[in-house]
Amino acid sequence: MNVLKNMEVIFAAAASLALVTSYATASAPVIMVPAAAVAVAEASPAKMPVVIVAAKRLTAAEKAALI
Repeated sequence: MNVLKNMEVIFAAAASLALVTSYATASAPVIMVPAAAVAVAEASPAKMPVVIVAAKRLTAAEKAALI
């Protein structure tokens, strides 16, 4: 029974801490970044290496033999 009471206190403390934190950071100023300063990733012209695995699938008997 004491464990349940302690968990209730921990939950209440965590909930109140989250509430206080949300109110404290709600009035924080938002930093606006101009669109020209945003970096855009571009694909490189080099060809991407591709790995092709060519193998036949195991039959049920072969799978059973591996176990």
